[in-house]
Amino acid sequence: MDLRPSLREVGQGPPVVCLHSNASTSSQWRSLGDLLADRFHVIAVDGYGAGKSPPWPIDRALRLDDEVALLEPVLAQAGAPLHLVGHSYGGAVALRAALANPGRVASIVVYEPTVFHLLVDAGADPLQSAGQGIWRAALAAAAAAERGDDFGAAEIFIDYWMGAGAFRTMPASRQPAIAASVRNVGGWLDALFADTTPPSAYAALDVPVLYLWGDSSPKSARAVAERLTRTLPRVTSAPQPGLGHMAPITHPDVINPQIRAFLERAA
Repeated sequence: MDLRPSLREVGQGPPVVCLHSNASTSSQWRSLGDLLADRFHVIAVDGYGAGKSPPWPIDRALRLDDEVALLEPVLAQAGAPLHLVGHSYGGAVALRAALANPGRVASIVVYEPTVFHLLVDAGADPLQSAGQGIWRAALAAAAAAERGDDFGAAEIFIDYWMGAGAFRTMPASRQPAIAASVRNVGGWLDALFADTTPPSAYAALDVPVLYLWGDSSPKSARAVAERLTRTLPRVTSAPQPGLGHMAPITHPDVINPQIRAFLERAA
């Protein structure tokens, strides 16, 4: 089956492919696209089950390689060299896409990629790892979604990343779409913790990487940041004081100029 994701495009110049976080869509990159459009061709892609992209076929488990395969027509159309920008789950997909496309990717920007498998030693219990917080939250959210309690699933998942009460204080108009998107939480969890990419693969990823992370983010995200910024060979670690995991959405005025400055140096 020929599947193509939906996307948003703006601007002209070197291609920048942007990948969104869980429970979000390509629209999260609208302000970044506006900022980059005078210098870059920005292509913001909807992953499986987001925006107008196809839902994930439910007959088998989702894997990051499947997300990369969905992205492939976009990368081919964008041409090379291209730049990848990813937030959270989108950051994990961006790193996997870069590993799968040596020579096509000129640089990578990630904000807290959720490559949680790096926190779990082979054969170990995820509930005893530095990623236990997201493991427990995602399992609870997946169970709620399976019961048909989409709002309960969204509350668990969003509150883990943004703090207690975050979902309930969101505008009521936004809550139904977020609740619907969190139905995929079990698939996200499975894809991330089932990944077997070894640390040595990231150590061989020889392109410039801007790694943004919030010092107020949950422990799981900060633990991944500590691991990957010691592993990636050409990484610039950029801690964001006082910001959390959702900063690209909550504080684009802080994050987007840093992305632009990095891309201008890398292009």
